Amino acid sequence: MMAAPKRKMSNYREVGSKRVSSDCRQEVDMTGNQFVEGAIVRIKMNNFLTYDSCEILPGANLNMIVGANGTGKSSIVCAICLGLAGKTSFIGRGDKVGLYVKRGYNKGCIELELYRRSKNLIISREISVINNQSVWQINEEHATQKMVEEQISALNIQVGNLCQFLPQEKVGEFAKMSKIELLEATEKSIGPPEMYKFHSDLKNYREKEKELENVCKEKLAALEKMKQRNERSEQDVQRYYERQRHLDKIKVLERKRPWVEYEVARQEHEQVKHLREQLKQEVKSLKEAQAPVTRRIQVAEKQCREQEAKVMAKVSEIKKISQDYKQRQDLLERKDKEVEEVQQNLRMKNDEEIDRQKRISNTKKIIDDLRNELNATSNYDHMQPEIDQITTTLRKVQEEKGAIDSEKAELRREKENLEREKKNVLANIKRLEDMMNFKEAKLQDRFRDTYNAVVWLRENRNKFHAHIYEPIMLELNMKDSRNAKYVETHISLNDLRAFVCLNMEDMDTFLHEVRDKQRLKVNAVCAPTISVARKPPTRPIQELQRYGFVSYLRELIDAPEPVMSYLCDQYRIHDVPIGTAKTKLMIEKVIKETRLHQIYTGEERYIVKKSMYSNKVISSNMALKTAQFLIVQVDVQQRRQLDNQANEITAKLNAVESRIAEISEMNRQLERKDNELRTKKKELLEMKSKRRQLEQKISTKYDSLMHMEMDSINLQEEEQKANAKMKAIYTQKAKLVSEVTQIIRTCMRLSMEKVVFVLENTMLTYQKNQLESEFKESTAEQKLKEQQYRELDAKKHKLLNTCKEHMKEARRICDLDPNENDIPPELMTAFQSLPNTLDEIDACLNEEKTRASCFTGLNFSVVDEYKRRKQEIENLSDDLNRKKSEMENYKLNILQVKERWLNPLKQLIEQINKKFSEYFCSMQCAGEVDLHTDNEEEYDKYGIRIRVKFRSNTQLHELTQHHQSGGERSVSTMLYLMALQELNRCPFRVVDEINQGMDPTNERRVFEMVVRAACKEKTSQYFFITPKLLQNLTYADNMTVLCVYNGPHMLPPGKWNLKAFLRRRRRVQVHN
Repeated sequence: MMAAPKRKMSNYREVGSKRVSSDCRQEVDMTGNQFVEGAIVRIKMNNFLTYDSCEILPGANLNMIVGANGTGKSSIVCAICLGLAGKTSFIGRGDKVGLYVKRGYNKGCIELELYRRSKNLIISREISVINNQSVWQINEEHATQKMVEEQISALNIQVGNLCQFLPQEKVGEFAKMSKIELLEATEKSIGPPEMYKFHSDLKNYREKEKELENVCKEKLAALEKMKQRNERSEQDVQRYYERQRHLDKIKVLERKRPWVEYEVARQEHEQVKHLREQLKQEVKSLKEAQAPVTRRIQVAEKQCREQEAKVMAKVSEIKKISQDYKQRQDLLERKDKEVEEVQQNLRMKNDEEIDRQKRISNTKKIIDDLRNELNATSNYDHMQPEIDQITTTLRKVQEEKGAIDSEKAELRREKENLEREKKNVLANIKRLEDMMNFKEAKLQDRFRDTYNAVVWLRENRNKFHAHIYEPIMLELNMKDSRNAKYVETHISLNDLRAFVCLNMEDMDTFLHEVRDKQRLKVNAVCAPTISVARKPPTRPIQELQRYGFVSYLRELIDAPEPVMSYLCDQYRIHDVPIGTAKTKLMIEKVIKETRLHQIYTGEERYIVKKSMYSNKVISSNMALKTAQFLIVQVDVQQRRQLDNQANEITAKLNAVESRIAEISEMNRQLERKDNELRTKKKELLEMKSKRRQLEQKISTKYDSLMHMEMDSINLQEEEQKANAKMKAIYTQKAKLVSEVTQIIRTCMRLSMEKVVFVLENTMLTYQKNQLESEFKESTAEQKLKEQQYRELDAKKHKLLNTCKEHMKEARRICDLDPNENDIPPELMTAFQSLPNTLDEIDACLNEEKTRASCFTGLNFSVVDEYKRRKQEIENLSDDLNRKKSEMENYKLNILQVKERWLNPLKQLIEQINKKFSEYFCSMQCAGEVDLHTDNEEEYDKYGIRIRVKFRSNTQLHELTQHHQSGGERSVSTMLYLMALQELNRCPFRVVDEINQGMDPTNERRVFEMVVRAACKEKTSQYFFITPKLLQNLTYADNMTVLCVYNGPHMLPPGKWNLKAFLRRRRRVQVHN
């Protein structure tokens, strides 16, 4: 870009591949204009963004930085911001400072020189990529970022203020600023140093004032509540004191009562003591009268014991005789049983003989029947050859059955092996299907609509002419799951979840069904008509192996041919190589020599493009995405092999089962033949052996008949033996009856003697009982007297203890010394006015307690609460007065600060409005700036309102991001910044590419205004960055144009000499 004819040419210096025009002076620029305090004298960059090494010497007034897109204009803006301790968020690019270091270097450096009257300030910042840390220096001495920020703040430099520093990425945010934010930015930018402080103080004072107002309201309400509560509690306090008087009287009555109880117990103790002595004498008299009766009872007891001994002797003899009687009686019963046994044996002999005669008769009859059957049976010896032939046939059948059983067992073992093998194959298929289910679960979890469409497609495939493939992420299968990150980074997520159709008709039908009818958010694509799935790459992978490339992206996946064809056509996966760490190390060489458009290294993706301006190769890199959907690896070849293997095994199983069925049928036929032969052989054998069996039976029956005839019984002889045994038993029984009779007589005599002794003993016992009865009556009276004595004695001790307890209780209640027996005079005086009996005292106590109980719900806490609340009321009143006084002080401070802030602010806004309106009028438009607030007392709601009008038939509208167009917002922003320029107290202002959205007319007008405003004397430094300028613009002599060049054929750093170029230009002009 050439300047106007009268404009002085600027010198420039360049190091590296970028050139920027500049001057080298520190106090004045090349036009002789003086730098303002804090203006930028020099900018130096090493390994920063697009620069290798570059030093810029800007002018004191307007600096136009011009250059094509991508040459490095905004890099200068970034250097200014980061070099002055600005945050990366102010720029709006990378969030880490290490990203601003030129690619391929570990460190970068920024150095800025700021003008100061005493001594220029040089700030240096070295940025490290590894840890995103910075090393700061001020005037070549180590410093911290905080020290740099303090120096920058002292020069009123605010790189975070959009009114002073407006980078390219933040241009749109200026219009988004609220009125309040715009006011604060304007105050910081052009207002006096104390203006923003006054504004902040006003907001703080107002906030404190509102807090104090709320506190005073709360305290006043609390004070009124406490006063009301104390008024309600005053009556309760009076009732409490009246209740206390009744309780005091109760206390005195309770003190007197134990003394009265003690006196009553003492008198009762004396009475009991006297009665106890009388009973003691009566008991002594009774004991003396009982001695003769005791001796007579002892004599009677001796006689009774002697008589009882005689009775016991007779009882013993009777018991012995009774035992003999029992023995004889047992012998008689045993003899009766022996007679019964002899008779029973005789009867059994008779029954046994009768049964023998019956068995002999039956056996003879059986023998006759067997002889008749034997005579009727023929001779079967001619059947043996037929039986031998059947036996031979049976042996052959058994051999055939054995062979069939062996073959059948072998087939069953083969079937078991095949079933086991099929089970293993199905298990492997199930495992692969589980992996596919995992991918479907991922799809369902992340893209519910796509999953629902998959389910619908599986149920409705008959609606389409050709096959529709499910989403690509389900159809794709990674050969190695570790490579999934490349595929998911390369293929967009929308295509990964897209269905692949073979023709447009099916795709339209499918999308109509799922999108229009079911309202599902689903993507679908159409595979190319001519398949490019096997399209060869541009160059074989062997040519790229020396750069560390191992494969093309297509070779990492398996997919159906239409899906693969679509990916090759759309994403060129057949031509995208995959590299390793070796590729990363030599990436610059790879980009330069291979001219590949997309490259993958171990962890990064590189995209290589060619500049539209300079044909220079530009590359960008990004980290690979973490794989989410294709991490499950399903071996398609293995699945295909398993399916084939399962089909083969199923066919073999069917063949084996068919053969087993045939063999089973053959086995059943042999079984039937075997059964028929065996049945026929059995019948022949039975016919042959029947005659022999009959002869054996007849012989056996003859033997049995002979034994029965030999076992006959002589009944007459047996009867004689039985009669002889019974006669002997009856003789023994008669002798025993005689002995029993004698024993009975002896027992009767002894019993009579025992009765005489018992009668005598009864008489003696009666006499003894009479004496004992008399003794008991006397003893009972004595015991009664003794019992009464013991009771009186116990009562005496109890009353004595009671007296002691009452005395102890009385002393305790009256707080007397244990050794003090007399009642104190003051208590005696109090006791004299009270009743003297327990009943009267109890009645009086009940009366006083009843009266005291009428005052329910009262305790000392009522009085204590009343006194405490009374003190709180006094404290709260004092605190309220203090808060009111403090609030009045804040109000006074607000009035004072408001006057010092609002009037200068209104004047400042008026000046801005004047300039702003003038600029808009010069463009045949209208604009105004005013101070806006809804409530004058809400200082945090004050703001600057910008209203503009670009057409004559419209009203003024507030500048917002929604109402005006982008170009109108850019013009408004630029004119507002120009209005601030002449009022600005900041050392410099930066505006980056704000003219991008303007039409040529507005751009020319704005440019002329910028030149006029920024090139006046004693104005602050101005940086205006733009990629283009209109032709025939008006330039000023004291502005500086900095042209940024970029290209592959730049001169080396030391060969750029502007003066030599100018001399050569003049010589050329002279010769011409």
